[in-house]
Amino acid sequence: MTTRIWTAAMLCAATITTPAAAQTRSISQSDRAQGAQANPQLLAQYGGKYSGPQSAYVERVGKRVAVQSGLSNASGDFTVALLNSPVENAFAIPGGYVYITRQLLALMNSEAELAAVMGHEVGHVAARHSNSRSTRSTLGTVGATLLGAVTGSDLVGRIAGVGSQLYTLSYSRNQEYQADQFGVRYATAAGYAPSGMADALVQLNEAQALAAQTSGRGGNAVPTWMSTHPNGADRVRRARALAQQAGRATTQPAQDVTYLRMLDGLRYDDDPAQGVIDGTTFKHPALRIRFTAPAGYALQNGTDAVTIAGQGGQAEFRMGPAGDPASFVQQRLASLGARTAVEPQLTRINGTEAAIATTRATANNQAVDVTIVAYRYPSAIYYFQIVTPAGRGIGPFEPLLDSFGTLSQAEANAIVGKRIRIVTVRANDTVDSLSRQMAYPDFQRDRFLTLNGLEDGARLVPGQLVKVVVRG
Repeated sequence: MTTRIWTAAMLCAATITTPAAAQTRSISQSDRAQGAQANPQLLAQYGGKYSGPQSAYVERVGKRVAVQSGLSNASGDFTVALLNSPVENAFAIPGGYVYITRQLLALMNSEAELAAVMGHEVGHVAARHSNSRSTRSTLGTVGATLLGAVTGSDLVGRIAGVGSQLYTLSYSRNQEYQADQFGVRYATAAGYAPSGMADALVQLNEAQALAAQTSGRGGNAVPTWMSTHPNGADRVRRARALAQQAGRATTQPAQDVTYLRMLDGLRYDDDPAQGVIDGTTFKHPALRIRFTAPAGYALQNGTDAVTIAGQGGQAEFRMGPAGDPASFVQQRLASLGARTAVEPQLTRINGTEAAIATTRATANNQAVDVTIVAYRYPSAIYYFQIVTPAGRGIGPFEPLLDSFGTLSQAEANAIVGKRIRIVTVRANDTVDSLSRQMAYPDFQRDRFLTLNGLEDGARLVPGQLVKVVVRG
């Protein structure tokens, strides 16, 4: 199980100062404590730290930019992490924590773009934008209910905690403009071309358009950077104007060869070691299990759980120690603070012994049903924990429960991940010929153009470096 999210500043932050005016300062103990508390949760939600050689590169760039913010001018005060997540996103939280996903790293085409993105996120923290963000939840009314603590329930509280951070709030347009301004300022002060912000925004716009084009087979259970950071042509124009105002030449080499070569071998899309999402079906080759989300519901793969979310409720898939499923269900319900014992219903689903029970709980002063469904396997108990409006019980999740089953060894062996490969264009190479190397059954050309920041009709030059996504 892995995880999916450019998220938001969640806590309070220090007052903005320009790099030139910044005094010697460090991050407050209060912010450090809050950030240290949130950091493990964020890492767990977003797939943990990526262990590839790109991590040190990202850390160096992130610290180089962050010290320009005025939050602290000591690079040691900042913790920068490359996340093992297949969603294009980045975020920063008070306490000096800055994050970017490997998927967004792969979308960028230069270190200047990476620096601008990270500077933008640090700018949100420095500007205290989390204090005034307008509320928006992609979970809808039921999701809003799930975001509160459930009475007597540490377990469901954890579900709510995931929701409160994954289903993020939107920034206002003015907040985006301000963060763009700081992103350009910080990146320029760190020695990068100020055009990086506009270039990054163009890439993100194109990625958003591609996602809309290919989204007919299901989407992510969490918002991408673009869905939480309102964008558009106006922001690109403003970012270009900011670059001109920066007073530095905006020209840079046609390609950032060092950056592109750094990307070679980077994991792309899902990490098979933690399971993969294939359309609306989750498959885990090592555990050899699979299940499919109900129609209209989206999957999000986390380090220790898979979230299935939609308008009718939310479920999490987890694993526990091997044992009797009925006893396991009773133990889980007891941990939810159930005041009366609930006798689990014993059944078989796709030939597997299972136990099901539902209890009533309270979230945000509203009644909800909490259901535990446990499947017995030789090495573990696999279970869903489901939250729906009171009276719904399993509700819309019955197809999910019925879909749970075992992968054959052949099916498990067929699941292979993807990686970025950097290819040097040869004399006879074209967009069409290189697009056919993309490890996708559809939209190969569109994916190739978007990943490389190329316009339709672009002509490749021998010696040029391009990114392709290959199996491996």
